[in-house]
Amino acid sequence: MKKKKIVVAMPGYNVAKTLSVIILTKNEEKNIVDCIKSVRFADEIIVIDDNSEDSTCEIARKAGAKVYSRELKDDFAAQRNFGLKKASGKWVLFIDPDEKVPGELRNEIVQITKDSSVNYMGFHLKRTDFMWGKQLKHGEIGDIRLLRLARRKAGKWRRRVHEYWDVIGRTGSLENPLLHSPHPTLREFIKSINWMSGLHAQANSEEGKKSSLIKIITWPCGKFVYNYILRLGFLDGMQGLVFALMMSFHSFLAWSKLWKS
Repeated sequence: MKKKKIVVAMPGYNVAKTLSVIILTKNEEKNIVDCIKSVRFADEIIVIDDNSEDSTCEIARKAGAKVYSRELKDDFAAQRNFGLKKASGKWVLFIDPDEKVPGELRNEIVQITKDSSVNYMGFHLKRTDFMWGKQLKHGEIGDIRLLRLARRKAGKWRRRVHEYWDVIGRTGSLENPLLHSPHPTLREFIKSINWMSGLHAQANSEEGKKSSLIKIITWPCGKFVYNYILRLGFLDGMQGLVFALMMSFHSFLAWSKLWKS
């Protein structure tokens, strides 16, 4: 009779990982601990760091994450695909450093990823956004859903900015939201808008899109009307006004930078 092979799992070692969490970072020492704490239910936590100049990497390692340094090179899709190559779980969850997974969502993710009968390739997550202590219930992010949980081999990320996970197969949606608290100050919000609009202009150029005086004038105005009036952003008070203005400013910068390039 052949002897059965016995596999003994050592402490801290998973014979077969179910879930990997991937976090992209750049100077996120203020956020990374709380972010990692919220996903400690995962079998593996991976941080892909864009050459941070603060203590992000050191803090992440102490919190239990595997840390890989890789220059972003203004390409978020490539950075996320690099993370996919480093992951070993059957499922992968992407979250940002300024996001957290609350208990209800954690339980839902665990149930989904542990259930072998699930026939979905990926899941969209609702996200609840907060600006300076107030939840934004309206505007373009009032009911935002992002494809952030999927089987590791289900697809690839595409587009350098405003990137999306191109998952092949059936996708569903989870019920409980991810919590997002970006831009702690107006200065940081403006800095982010300036940087992201440049990447957006570059991506538009690569996709063959053209700018014009009409687009530079009308698209930002339309963006403001859409967020503040059509999507009821005015109901979010001053935060709703600031958000609508910033999204309009982003549109103005993106089309202007594309025209200038």
